[in-house]
Amino acid sequence: MSAPTTLAEVTKAAQAVQLDVFGALHEGADTVLLLGPHEPGFWAAFSAASEAYDGAPDPMDRWSKRVITPLAEQFGGAALFPSDGPPYAPFFQWAMRSGRAWQSPVTLLVHDRAGLWVSFRGALRLPYQLALPATPTQPCATCDAPCETACPVNALTRDGYDLAQCHAYLDTKEGKDCLTQGCLVRSVCPVSQTYGRLPEQSHFHMKAFHPT
Repeated sequence: MSAPTTLAEVTKAAQAVQLDVFGALHEGADTVLLLGPHEPGFWAAFSAASEAYDGAPDPMDRWSKRVITPLAEQFGGAALFPSDGPPYAPFFQWAMRSGRAWQSPVTLLVHDRAGLWVSFRGALRLPYQLALPATPTQPCATCDAPCETACPVNALTRDGYDLAQCHAYLDTKEGKDCLTQGCLVRSVCPVSQTYGRLPEQSHFHMKAFHPT
């Protein structure tokens, strides 16, 4: 197919399968589009897919590949995924370069739309340049940073991430809310709270992060 005239055409196609363009940048003559969950509705779409209940490993990664690969083909590009490697595609660097994600006060990426719930299901590399819109202002610039004090055991702070402390807390009775509803640091972000991510999705990811 010929190159679309605007980013809006790709965005519309992505949103039709409950994904959204979470960032875009030029690399040489190419355009890289980062795709994340389109809310509300992403979790319902994934939960209804065969990958969600077939019992095979990595259901969301497999769903992402099945959905994103045809999108890339539709627009004459290639699909890229964070789980493919080594070598791994530089999703973190792409996100920062897109102007729509930044390092938060607790070092995690924060996104203008998804807040600290930001995740990337894949990317499209298109062999032509799309016109890109102006980038937004970093949300942390006008925020009082509740994320800095949200972790009950200070496992995630401005000083970094104590992974062992986080896992140990999730094994306790007090850590059940984090395990079933998602990280308190991520959820307290004001932008996260406007994103529409359901607790069921956070529980899915926390079970993968901390199997019990």
